[in-house]
Amino acid sequence: MGLGRVDVRVEATHVAKLSQRIEPYPGEVVLDAAGGALLPGLHDHHLHLLSLAKALDSIPCGPPEVSNEAQLTAQLKRHAATAADDDGWLRGIGYHEAVAGDIDRAWLDTVVPDRPLRIQHRSGRLWMFNSAALARIGAGAPPFHPGADLAGGRFLDADDWLRARLPDQRPPLRLASARLAERGVVGVTDATPSNGLSDYRYFAEQHARGHLLQEVLIMGSAELRLAERHDGVAVGPTKIHLHESALPDFDDLCAAIRLSHGAGRAVAVHCVTVAELVFVASALAEAGHHPGDRIEHASLTPPETLSLLAAEGLTVVTQPNFVFERGDQYLVDLAAAEQPWLYGGRRFLTNGIPLAAGTDAPFGHADPWRAMAAAVNRHTRNGACLNPDEALTAEEALALFTGPATRPGAGSRAIHAGATADLCLLDRPWRDARADLAAVQVIATLRAGTLIHSPQ
Repeated sequence: MGLGRVDVRVEATHVAKLSQRIEPYPGEVVLDAAGGALLPGLHDHHLHLLSLAKALDSIPCGPPEVSNEAQLTAQLKRHAATAADDDGWLRGIGYHEAVAGDIDRAWLDTVVPDRPLRIQHRSGRLWMFNSAALARIGAGAPPFHPGADLAGGRFLDADDWLRARLPDQRPPLRLASARLAERGVVGVTDATPSNGLSDYRYFAEQHARGHLLQEVLIMGSAELRLAERHDGVAVGPTKIHLHESALPDFDDLCAAIRLSHGAGRAVAVHCVTVAELVFVASALAEAGHHPGDRIEHASLTPPETLSLLAAEGLTVVTQPNFVFERGDQYLVDLAAAEQPWLYGGRRFLTNGIPLAAGTDAPFGHADPWRAMAAAVNRHTRNGACLNPDEALTAEEALALFTGPATRPGAGSRAIHAGATADLCLLDRPWRDARADLAAVQVIATLRAGTLIHSPQ
């Protein structure tokens, strides 16, 4: 893409040479690209690795796999009769009210009365438990969580509380990592706000064992500032997860931002409403900003918020895949006045705001090529075109996933002699790939010169 047809030699961890013709050394491994585009390896700037790994063994409970109550009932009954994890649990993911309304303990008991079952809302914030699951975790015993509705078996923003009552469920990462490598992903930023030292060490252990193929930048709590150095895993920004319904004290937020900056860490703030965005921009104006401060999602950004983002030097890390995956539901749920400000693209670049992307997997589909396609065509699953003026070019969409891990939005990394050999090879030339990004297949992926996905 830009260099024409060239040969590329990789030695150890770096690109050693690019030339029109490179004669292979005796015994040197040669990969025939057959004219396919060689690109910088992709970096997903916002996902959740542990949740993604768990999702591969979970039951889909929402669109597109499940769209109504009858389908959900059949799905759960089938799994209850045939599958369970080592502890007998059933775990569902991706639920949305459009399927069967506000399901609760009583509804779940009618479908799966005898097996412990918990279902996660697609937002990641809400869990719904049946009676067998509530009994298994001892939900009726103190301490109680303020976001718990025990009668309904519904738990809002209770992940830490639930984690303490469930067995250690850190899954192996081999399969999830391999799936990412198949799509050309050489690095990820784990954006889970609860990440602490134990999570950091788990990623490091999985990386050392060869189960985690990607480089990982891990966001999370303030305690990550104490992390020791490990190859393949680095500490990223402090993650701050705002909820409009329960915003923190303004001075407390400013203090948390200063603490992070004082430790040499940027902040990454979850903002899906206009109120959240204005609140954090005001806090950053008060507390001061740090290179790398970023807004996650930036779901709604009316014109007056763009100057706030630009003034504070903030990077936006958004999820264009949600235009495709959730766009039809947004058109139903959101007020018409808000719809033009949903999941922007072009507006950020026009206003000089650095823009990058992540898939938010497993809360979004983990394929970055689908996300790029949505950034370009702005189509929903049902074919509506959502805010076409926000469309990016194919090259701009690719840059969302090819910027440096620590400087998302800084533009695509270049392939040149001396560069780290983080690469992905496509099955077609770029002129064909750019015409249909969702159809792209990756035939080889290299991280630091090592093939982590290769032709069969």
